[in-house]
Amino acid sequence: MGAHDVPNHKLKLTELLDMLVTDGMVDKAEADVLVAERRAQRNDHHPLVIIAEKSWKSLLPPNRILTLEPLTEWLAGKAGLEYFHIDPLKIDFSNLTELMSIDYANRFSIMPIRIDGGDLVVATAEPWLRDWEPVLRQTSRKSIRRVVASPLDIKRYLVEFYNLARSVKSATHSNTSSSNLASFEQLVELGKSNKQFDANDQHIVHIVDWLWQYAFDQRASDIHIEPRRESGIVRFRIDGILHQVHQLPMSVVAAMTSRIKLLGRMDLMEKRRPQDGRIKTRTEEGQEIELRLSTLPTAFGEKLVMRIFDPEVLVRDFAELGFSEDDRTRWEQMTGKPNGIILVTGPTGSGKTTTLYSTLKHLATPEVNVCTLEDPIEMVEPAFNQMQIQPDIGVNFADGVRALMRQDPDIIMVGEIRDLETADMAIQAALTGHLVLSTLHTNDAPSAITRLLDLGVPPYLLNATLLGIMAQRLVRTLCPHCKQPHPASDADHVLWDNLVSPWKASRPAHLHRPQGCLECRMTGYSGRIGIYEILLMSPELRKLITSETDIAALRDQAGREGMKPLRISGAQKIASGMTTMEEVLKSAPPAEQNR
Repeated sequence: MGAHDVPNHKLKLTELLDMLVTDGMVDKAEADVLVAERRAQRNDHHPLVIIAEKSWKSLLPPNRILTLEPLTEWLAGKAGLEYFHIDPLKIDFSNLTELMSIDYANRFSIMPIRIDGGDLVVATAEPWLRDWEPVLRQTSRKSIRRVVASPLDIKRYLVEFYNLARSVKSATHSNTSSSNLASFEQLVELGKSNKQFDANDQHIVHIVDWLWQYAFDQRASDIHIEPRRESGIVRFRIDGILHQVHQLPMSVVAAMTSRIKLLGRMDLMEKRRPQDGRIKTRTEEGQEIELRLSTLPTAFGEKLVMRIFDPEVLVRDFAELGFSEDDRTRWEQMTGKPNGIILVTGPTGSGKTTTLYSTLKHLATPEVNVCTLEDPIEMVEPAFNQMQIQPDIGVNFADGVRALMRQDPDIIMVGEIRDLETADMAIQAALTGHLVLSTLHTNDAPSAITRLLDLGVPPYLLNATLLGIMAQRLVRTLCPHCKQPHPASDADHVLWDNLVSPWKASRPAHLHRPQGCLECRMTGYSGRIGIYEILLMSPELRKLITSETDIAALRDQAGREGMKPLRISGAQKIASGMTTMEEVLKSAPPAEQNR
């Protein structure tokens, strides 16, 4: 029965329950009890919400629990309409909210979703209520295409989108300047005010709050606010991939940047040089989250990036980070030593800081003094004594280590070894009985040894202090809700052989592939996990560290002693169904570089 074959009316609980009983999904006796209960209560909840609250199991296989999502999907099928899950990141609320008032939308439980060519797509939770269609067709001058969405989603996003659109509109009208005052390509518009926005304007406060809350909800690691000539762009980085969220007028973007700079105690008037800051805020659930801010002057104004630090990262178990049992044993063997140097290597964004913080968190017992030197301090952690490097006043990493040596430390974390002076100080700290952890930017673990030798560190000092090196990368993990195993094809075998060559690793019979569902926003991936290459120093390896070190010989010897290359670590994650070959091939360096 199609949506147009049913008389125009609002859904009733008895009607929906009768349909579910007729379809064999719900027991009639349970349905009758629910009707009796609700008659006594009389409330305004949507009938789908009332049924979903019971968490009944469908009587039809696969007997999934009838939560709001499967119930809405089922209703869409009964009405002969498409089911639509509202993704707030994909809705252009500023333009769509112009099409109807919020009162009109609320009255009919409808919400404009997108303009698709000549069609206006409208989500509804009342598929048999069609009074609004002719009016909207006339005012929008478009054909109406209805889709069915969750009544709770419509209710929530209607309020959020209309409030947000109102804030953007009010903010834009209160200042018509495009805020191009600091723009490289000045566009002078005659007759327009050049008055700057007030960063404390209530509309701007609301937009910034919304932006943060959405970023937290969507598991974003970074928020980018980027100025362009006509409008600004907001993008979120989720699982390492950038997604465009929204376009906002430049005047609003400039005011948002000012608001965030104000909260981050940055210099509001200085727009010509890069600045750093930080903000601590809370989610709606009361969880503390830290944001690290960085501004950059660009051709069209200040670009602002906010890195989101989730404190839960610090209490992560090593298994959650992606360590295998063997990885963990080798890592703890290194970090359990009282003195020496441990290096973590990899490009920017490979999770080195998270690994170091998680390790230090495990090592920071009340009997131990843990000190860190960072540029900048990534996350504030009460268990550590953290010091910020400030090159502009002459405090660099080497000076910091020198100062820390007089602070009676047990464990020192040096943010990064960038030059010989810092390397020398780190080695001196290790020689005098401290455990030193630091990072380097190299392709794999053995390359870290040649990098230090290239910096000018004498081989005998490396031999005396180096405990081990770990290289790491991050790969996206498959969404546990929708990943599917598939028999490996001949093409998969070729790709697999290329991945693990020249090491031997048996081909898996099945490979999991990304599918895409609502939980992972149709990407097929959810979250990221580490792949690791751990080189433990041994007497044989130390003999190979000379002024003429042969990196290939180092790799071969480390391999004989149990070091698994990054790609083999990735292959194990592929075989266990955690990620895909494409992800590992994209992240880990090619095999030729590891020979």
